[in-house]
Amino acid sequence: MPLSAQDVRKKFRRFRILVVGRANAGKTTLLQKVCNTTEKPEIFDGKGNKIDADVVKSSVNRGDHDINNELVFRSNPRFVFHDSCGFEAGGENEFKNMKQFVSERASTRNLNERIHAIWQAITSMRLYLIQLLITAFAVVPVIAVFTKFDALSAIALGELRRTPGLTREDIFERTPERVGEIFAGANIWGRLCETRHPPKNYVRLAKMNMDETDCGPLLECTTGALGDEALQMLLISTQQTNLELCITYAVKKGPGLH
Repeated sequence: MPLSAQDVRKKFRRFRILVVGRANAGKTTLLQKVCNTTEKPEIFDGKGNKIDADVVKSSVNRGDHDINNELVFRSNPRFVFHDSCGFEAGGENEFKNMKQFVSERASTRNLNERIHAIWQAITSMRLYLIQLLITAFAVVPVIAVFTKFDALSAIALGELRRTPGLTREDIFERTPERVGEIFAGANIWGRLCETRHPPKNYVRLAKMNMDETDCGPLLECTTGALGDEALQMLLISTQQTNLELCITYAVKKGPGLH
């Protein structure tokens, strides 16, 4: 008999995600969208004790970030996020700590301490760095998240404005297509797929500062990447922003998701 949503919630209380990416990669905005809030997350240590956000920020600036700290939003406390920002601040030692964290949390017998997915926030096309990070996370599904995709829109607009014969309307109409061409031309995704441990999928996010923008594509990609039906049900029942995802999954899997 397939597990019901209630059975899944008894087995896994929360859905845990490691978010990897440099400072100013749009990670906080991304998580706020996922949890449907504009508030900052509360931060807890590995023992569940609340930590002052200013203390955490000061530690990060010193390169002394603890990846075990949990970021939780009041709007949806069933999502737990871990931030890798110590990698950028601390260098090689922090990177090793991050690899150890993934290895331990991917195999721990305590099901509620396991990480279920990794979101790799990418703001540049530095392929070697992306490959390095993703190779370290072979044991957990990785979604490559190209954040701040608006930057490519600016490039596309500049190119089209220099193209003779195009009207203002032509330029704005052709911009999305040109953005796709620029991204495809860089072949970042194609080369990532050739790595030993490629990410499961990728999403391109733009206009994340606008109220109407959501993270539906990211949640859909993550659900598909999980592979395990119980974890898929856990994510779908945890997220509260994408009703279409709930309906699609319910139709596909039949009764039980409620």
